[in-house]
Amino acid sequence: MPVRFAFLVLQKHPYGREMLRILIERGFRPGLIIEEASLVADEERQKFLERIAGQPIPPTIADLIAGTDIAYQVVSNHNSAACRELLSAFAPEVAVLGGTRLLRPDVLAIPQRGTVNAHPGLLPRLRGSSSVGWALYKDLPVGATTHFVDSGTDTGPIILQRPLPVYRHDTYESIHRRVLTLAGELMAETLALFAAGEVRATPQDPTAGETLRVIPPELLAEATARLAQGRYSHFAD
Repeated sequence: MPVRFAFLVLQKHPYGREMLRILIERGFRPGLIIEEASLVADEERQKFLERIAGQPIPPTIADLIAGTDIAYQVVSNHNSAACRELLSAFAPEVAVLGGTRLLRPDVLAIPQRGTVNAHPGLLPRLRGSSSVGWALYKDLPVGATTHFVDSGTDTGPIILQRPLPVYRHDTYESIHRRVLTLAGELMAETLALFAAGEVRATPQDPTAGETLRVIPPELLAEATARLAQGRYSHFAD
């Protein structure tokens, strides 16, 4: 059976745009898209555009849903009363996050079967921000993880995860761009599991890994230099 899901995304966020492209391409069309237009959205969009600089930019949400009957709404904050009312009226089985701020418990409680996120890193080792940069700096594998969302930061039970092959010709930007695609692919696979009634989730060990903030520029420079010099330990070739 098709999954009735809402898609929450920060305005024009490339992460969410790539995810939505893949979901629609694979036959998973949200019944409702709620986009947040805010300073947070502007800041997060700019971060990701810098991280994928020089790489292909995903289509806009307007282009992706043109000619469809997908409902589209804009709110100032995904934690607002307006967003809660929209979600409650739609009554989704699942909420899919395509890049959002941290959501409050009263929003997370609305979807009947839960809220799911695709994190651009391998949980539980690297939670929080800049997972690709931190993975390169800490000499860890790069990848993506889908998980249920709880009140913590990337701490909910893991549904699917997969490492991303990193090649010697890769750059920080090309890796980041391919992680966007991997995250979208894993989300499509996750929705297929929901549709088949076969979702199995593994709780995370709360003592494993760490929750990180945006990687400082000097550490990112060190990580990208190591990558360029071939001193990264997890090349696929």
